[in-house]
Formats: sequence, structure tokens, C-alpha cells
Amino acid sequence: MLSSLALRASRRSPALLAPALGAPALSPPVHGFAPPLSRSFAQGPAAGGFIDDDLLAKLGSLSTQALVDGLWIMGYPPAQIDGARPLAPDHKCVGRAVTLNFVEQRPDIAMDKPPGVESPEYEAFELCGPQSVLVMSSCGPWESVGGDIKFLRLKQLGLAGLVTDGSVRDTDEILGYGFATFCHSTTARQGPQAMQPWEAQGVVSCGGVSVRPGDAIVGDQDGVVVVPSKVAAMVYSIAHGREVIEDIIKEELVKNPGPPGLYYPFVSGKIVVGSPLSDLLATKGITPDNSNQFSGTANW
Repeated sequence: MLSSLALRASRRSPALLAPALGAPALSPPVHGFAPPLSRSFAQGPAAGGFIDDDLLAKLGSLSTQALVDGLWIMGYPPAQIDGARPLAPDHKCVGRAVTLNFVEQRPDIAMDKPPGVESPEYEAFELCGPQSVLVMSSCGPWESVGGDIKFLRLKQLGLAGLVTDGSVRDTDEILGYGFATFCHSTTARQGPQAMQPWEAQGVVSCGGVSVRPGDAIVGDQDGVVVVPSKVAAMVYSIAHGREVIEDIIKEELVKNPGPPGLYYPFVSGKIVVGSPLSDLLATKGITPDNSNQFSGTANW
């Protein structure tokens, strides 16, 4: 695996280790600065933090709608991976993101990609387990990111879920593998005709959403949401608080039928004390003293 890591490191260095044939030699040091033989792009860390098992389970207990609402309240951009639909009606998943990026097919890229078991997709596969969701960034919605033979390894590793903005093939086999799959569609196409796996565990864009390794990925029948690891605890606090309040509102409307507008919709961190919703919540013991959903209590 060392050879693939070295190659991947060299891919991230845009300058060659030595001047190309016929190119001018490196200039001498200027004011004590010597141009490096190679350089890397300035970039931050791929991962934003770590989500422990307890927080991961809590995030997975919430609906994707609640998580989207929580991120929206915090000012985050849309977090749903558009186009990633469950392959079967009962597919749900929660896990930490393992990322894989594909690039468009090009002969020189195909030649430089590590071969066989050192290929980036297999590097990503081996990082997966029961609390992992493999996020595969495709080059197009109808391109195949894989099928039964490749994904058999994911079954063996006990993967929690697979998410892609591309398509999968060998659908009947994959449905029997036991992990949740969210994809644009199914296809009979061969993936290598159009694209190549290029990098594992980098920041990827999937369905228009940035995904960092270690982010929480939650999928249900409404779609797939990416919860950034750096703010996951706060997202849970907001989203869980919203779900509790929504349950109280629904319970009240069942007992006393009427238009929801008396209580809903509401904005987290802006519930006004003395409003009908505030009075209803007080009957359930929810007040500004113990909730961040009221005006003046927002802690994000």
C-alpha cells in the first residue's frame, strides 16, 4: 500500500520533482529563500473532527428533515445530497463518511492510477465497517460506481450504507448484500468507460453537497443528509429539540383539531415567551430555562 500512498502524495504536488526537459533551471535563492523542488497546494485537513459512537447513534435516531432544519438554523447551506434515493423502501443508514472521488476517464489518468488492490476504491473499501457509509462522488448521474463483484467486499466488511450521486448495477445482487444503498438510479453501464476512481478520503462533492471524511451521513426515505463532524453535537441539540416540540404540537392538534398555524411553523431560537406555542410547551415542562429553542436562548 505504500506505493499507492506515495503516488497519491505525488498527485497532490502539481510541480514535478525536477524541471522538465528543456525547461530553465531553478533560480538561485533570493533573500535566503530557495524554491522547493516540489510543492503542495495549500489546503486544510480533510476531516473536520470525530463523532463518537454515542453521538452517531443519536444523530441516527432523528429524521433527515430535523437534521436539515438544524443545519439551516445554524446558517449552513443545503445539506441533502440531491438525487440519492433509497434502492429499496426500507433502506436507512447512519455512519461516518468514507469518501471516494471519481474523475473523468483519460488515458494518462488510467495509466497513473494505482492498479489492482492498491486502486483508490479498494483503499476506501478497507476503511469501511459497520459504522461507515461509503460516499462515492460520481462524474455523472447515470455512470456506474460499481456492482456485485466489487461491492461483495463491502458486504463482507459489514458496511452500514453506500451513497452516491451516480448509479449502481447488478441491483438484485446488491439488494441481497444487506447494506443500505442510496443512488441516483440503476444502470447496466460499465463505469470504467466514463470515469476512474482517483482519491480516497478527500473532501468530495456529492449531489452538490461537500462531504468530509468522518462527517455523519444519515439516510432515510426522504433522502440523505450530511452532518459536518465539527458541528454535529450542536446540530443534534437543535434538531432533537425541534423534534420534541413538533411531537408536542402534533399531540395537541390530535386532541384539539384545528389549523396548525397557532403553533407551527416555528423557528428554533426564536419562540416568544407568552406565545401560544410557549404556553403549550410550558405545560410539558419546556421553558427557556431548559431549552435553546426560545428567543434569547440560542447557543449556536
